[in-house]
Amino acid sequence: MFKSTLMTLVLTFVLALPLMAQFNERPQFQNNPWTASQVIDAASLAGWLKNKAVPQPVIFNIGVVDNIKGARLIGGVSDKENLNRFKGALASIPKTATVVVYCGCCPFERCPNIRPAMSALRDAGFKNRKLLDLPTNVKIDWIDKGYPME
Repeated sequence: MFKSTLMTLVLTFVLALPLMAQFNERPQFQNNPWTASQVIDAASLAGWLKNKAVPQPVIFNIGVVDNIKGARLIGGVSDKENLNRFKGALASIPKTATVVVYCGCCPFERCPNIRPAMSALRDAGFKNRKLLDLPTNVKIDWIDKGYPME
């Protein structure tokens, strides 16, 4: 009887796994190509852009969203052509420059563009690479807060 009950429980659990997985709304990314210290919040970047007394970062819009002030529009780097264009643009920037990338097309954890861009920066040897933290999207986390736009 014990074996039968145990087998029923195990079978029920195994059969329920696919159903449980569909309720997990947040995809899990385990190997992000950045560290916590490489993430910059929107308020910090907006303040940096207002302070013309300090060297300004090079900013790339690597998504399909509106341009924040001073950003170079590349387009979604999940597209191979745009990723190659991004890599080409990096070739003319000193490796010591601070480079900030952002997308903001969708919730941060699902963005198809930030991982390829941060990997490209890492692979190109940029030590001062930053990822703009737009956890929801560029409208809510940047535009609606009145931060500078083109």
